[in-house]
Amino acid sequence: MGTTEYVIYLFVAVMLTVVVGQVLLRSGQPFLEEVFRSNETAHSLNVLLSVLFHLLTLGVLALLSTIDVPIEAPLQATVTRFGVALLVVGIAYGVSMLVLLRIRERRRQAVVSDRIDERLAEQRRRPAPTADPVPPPPPA
Repeated sequence: MGTTEYVIYLFVAVMLTVVVGQVLLRSGQPFLEEVFRSNETAHSLNVLLSVLFHLLTLGVLALLSTIDVPIEAPLQATVTRFGVALLVVGIAYGVSMLVLLRIRERRRQAVVSDRIDERLAEQRRRPAPTADPVPPPPPA
């Protein structure tokens, strides 16, 4: 791959990663706000996940850009590289979404567990109902 193709590949791969990362950043914010019920916590975690997405994706794309594609036609080699780049970005996005879903599911389980614990504690605090004596049956 010549220098021009290499630079174009890196430019497009970086732009693709940035665009997908921005979608993840914008879409993840309301999702995390629902989970944590704190805008500050949601924003912080969202930024951290976005940075992780960018670093991992760009690192893998940089490594892939140095691998020689055993295809002789330059256009086919370039399309193959972009196909691999799209797969890498897609997989990274999918993993990021799985992380967000797992965070939300754990948070929901914690909330349900807390509610169950509260109800059990409330039931333990209530005095046990006393049995009223049953009046004898009327004489026949």
